[in-house]
Amino acid sequence: MAISELGGAYLAPCRQPLLPCWTSGRSKLGWPKQQRRFLRCHAASHRGEAAAGKEASTYKSRIATDIPLYESPGASFDRYLEDKPRVFQAIFPDNRRSQQLNEEEWRIQMLPIQFLFLTVRPVIDMRLRCKSRGRDYPPQIPQDVSKVLELDITRWELQGLDSVLQPSHFALGVKGALYPDRHGTRNRLKGQLEMSISFVLPPMLALVPADVLQSVAESVLTRLVENMKHKVNGSLLADYSKFKREQPRELL
Repeated sequence: MAISELGGAYLAPCRQPLLPCWTSGRSKLGWPKQQRRFLRCHAASHRGEAAAGKEASTYKSRIATDIPLYESPGASFDRYLEDKPRVFQAIFPDNRRSQQLNEEEWRIQMLPIQFLFLTVRPVIDMRLRCKSRGRDYPPQIPQDVSKVLELDITRWELQGLDSVLQPSHFALGVKGALYPDRHGTRNRLKGQLEMSISFVLPPMLALVPADVLQSVAESVLTRLVENMKHKVNGSLLADYSKFKREQPRELL
């Protein structure tokens, strides 16, 4: 179903008359002002329903990494993980969309995300932390792993939405861990990433069927976590190979 068809199928018409002046111009969202005011009108008709409060919809997506890791003496993956700015740069290489806030946090302007017929631009603060010697490891990671890099979101903001489209509740969660596994005859690079989203739809989207909402939300999350996995499997390992080549020859 096309985006326009989806909007037409699930948005009930406004009972208030349309004014002749709603015929030209475009809003900052790229919609005609006529449609934008129509949405405000429709939302107003559901204020009582929104005020009553609704249960949040929550969706999650998980993905794992398990690939060969080729280390060199003097250039262990542990040493590489300790350079958090470098690791961040390898995973998020676009300097125009990120800035470092402190020793372990970065602000990222994510690429626009399509959700139903909306386009949102999330801005997130991402934290990278190194842990070692089994201290405060996530429960699924063996305690004898030498080094773990944890990443999580500490703050988020949705940009690009008109006030009438802002959800009354929104929460975005990202939890990830990356570590070298040296059990057995060959070293492995392992990791997990879980992304979750929880929200209450604004009144104008309240009529979207649950199965449509679930399909769209899960599709968005899956694309995001798969993109992150691709960056770890590709960009991060490529930069680690560069890191090994940069070490003095006497260390290698």
